[in-house]
Amino acid sequence: MFGRDRIEYKSAEQVAHMRRAGLVVADAHAAVRDAIRPGLTTADLDAVAAEVIRAAGATPSFLGYHGYPATLCVSVNDEVVHGIPGSRVLEPGDVVSVDCGAIVDGWHGDAAFTVVLPDADPADVELSRVTEDCMWAGIAALATSDRLGAVGEAVEDVVDAAGVPYGVVQEYVGHGIGSAMHQPPDVLNYRTREKGPRLRAGMCLAVEPMLTRGSRMTQVLEDDWTVVTVDGARAAHWEHTVAIGPDGIWVLTAPDGGAERLAALGVTVAPWE
Repeated sequence: MFGRDRIEYKSAEQVAHMRRAGLVVADAHAAVRDAIRPGLTTADLDAVAAEVIRAAGATPSFLGYHGYPATLCVSVNDEVVHGIPGSRVLEPGDVVSVDCGAIVDGWHGDAAFTVVLPDADPADVELSRVTEDCMWAGIAALATSDRLGAVGEAVEDVVDAAGVPYGVVQEYVGHGIGSAMHQPPDVLNYRTREKGPRLRAGMCLAVEPMLTRGSRMTQVLEDDWTVVTVDGARAAHWEHTVAIGPDGIWVLTAPDGGAERLAALGVTVAPWE
């Protein structure tokens, strides 16, 4: 199952388990999107997702992972990723990134989205939009390229085209995913001289760019989890789990498999069923 580079290559049956996990994550996302509003706490959102995952007979990927204490990561404003849900009350205009993972029959799905609450700063709305566009461009690159490094190139191309000096976070990147939540290879969100491993059928990858409105530099708070921007700039985070099959790619955490957004980029989804 593992190649010489320690990448876990999945079978169609294993990808089917991951698709089920991915749809649980999608359902949890949908429930959180429906619930989120000013006045709720981040713990309230965590409870919503926990109920969806539990009702599906799945297991949260995050809860207990290296001691992590919650089902979701909920990161607000200058928090980039790994924000721990708690008593923080959401306020109008907050930028809220929600990251969720679920396990079905030992196989993982992982995805994240960002929402900007009403009375938003238009620049925050644009930050989230560009970050989402970066994610979809990176996913499309998995279908149109032969090396993993094309993901980071696609992300930076979108940032460059935006004409805004966003920071592209480098300390936290995408990853392989399957029988464990984090596996080789790293999926970089920026250009490097290295082309990365060759893309092959059976790879499953989490593509997850994170952008800021300021410096790309981050630091970890005293809780040893929450990652914030060093300059207090607001951040956005988008992620999907993607399978590469013999005939193309399939976004396992998108209900439509990524068909709508990828069609706009000239990519046809190829479910591995």
